[in-house]
Amino acid sequence: METIETNTAKRTAKLKTSLTRRTVEALKPDLRPWIAWDDRLTGFGVRVQPSGAKTFVVNYRSGSGGRSAPNKRVTLGRFGRLTPDQARRMAQELLGKVASGEDPAQERADARDMPTLAQAFEDYLEANPRRKPRTVEMYRMNLRVCFGDWLSRSLDSIDRGDVEARFHRITERRGWATANQAVSMLRSIYRRSSIDHEGLRNPVELWITGGGRLNRKRRRRISSPAEVLPRWRAGVEAAGLPPAHRDIFTIGAYTGMRLGEVVSLRWERIDLERGILLVEETKTGEPLELPLTCQLAAVLERRRAEAEDTDEGWVFPSSASVTGHLKNLHRYHAGITQAAGTRFWFHGLRNAFITVAERDLMLPRPLTKRLVNHARDDDITEGYAADWTVEQLREPAQRVADRVETLLGSGPPVL
Repeated sequence: METIETNTAKRTAKLKTSLTRRTVEALKPDLRPWIAWDDRLTGFGVRVQPSGAKTFVVNYRSGSGGRSAPNKRVTLGRFGRLTPDQARRMAQELLGKVASGEDPAQERADARDMPTLAQAFEDYLEANPRRKPRTVEMYRMNLRVCFGDWLSRSLDSIDRGDVEARFHRITERRGWATANQAVSMLRSIYRRSSIDHEGLRNPVELWITGGGRLNRKRRRRISSPAEVLPRWRAGVEAAGLPPAHRDIFTIGAYTGMRLGEVVSLRWERIDLERGILLVEETKTGEPLELPLTCQLAAVLERRRAEAEDTDEGWVFPSSASVTGHLKNLHRYHAGITQAAGTRFWFHGLRNAFITVAERDLMLPRPLTKRLVNHARDDDITEGYAADWTVEQLREPAQRVADRVETLLGSGPPVL
């Protein structure tokens, strides 16, 4: 038996051997599923589960794309019900069909009317057409990056072991947050299909039931606003941003609004005379009505003086963007971070705003959450309490903006 690769640090082992009854019986389970490949027939192997169960499988690439073609796997049957020689003959027959242009995995899925992961994902999106385009874009990116090689696999061909191995791989390569998001999305995709197809079990649920756990959330912490705000201001100025782009960061600092909420502002929702701003594109789905502070009004007055259409147009228009407004401001983060000498990200402005409100000014937490349109806790008293009016918000909002301006440093109220 020749060992091709052994990596005990990752608890994986890949072997290439002649699959006989004696060698298959000798294969030992590991903490993760692994496959021993046959050295006589390429693509034929036996998958060893942590439980000790052993299943014969065959891998192949469909189509004429060579190594760029999607890799597919067909399960032949359990060791014990099949001997290695019987499974090898089945694998030879299946690979012969592949050589003649057939796709056995897809044919099995079609025969069972079992959707592929790609089909189930589209059904998942159609079930809730009210998702924001940015959310759908993020879901598609996670699917492509994390499960791109699974798109043509039928849902019942993905098992608990696949989920476990992929979760650890995503965590290692792309970080804990991406792994949590991707596997949680996969779990949701399966929920709908598990109801529609009798006998289909959710592999993510099985993984969790068997002891699998998502990564522990680690919240990004910032230094005190008194330390980072002046440095961020200097970083924005040093980065040489166009005026409109710089104003987006300024609004973020003085309001704690999310980036998507700022760039999607429209003039028809701004009343400079009454000092009221209505934000409709919010993460929570609830419109946000805010009073205009002196600092925010100064920025909007400057933008209106330069705007061509102040009736229905965007506050931050862009002819180069498909949305019609500026976007992709994240590209400035690295330059601002380098110039500031401390890490910068747009959501950090929101964190600083909240910290100033709650820690510096000691504003009540429900009031601060209302100012930044943060989702409410499942608190009965907060749930039935009357909402804050714009006039009630005006004085505390101005206090926070004044404090932020002081922390940013001397000069005009811009970053």
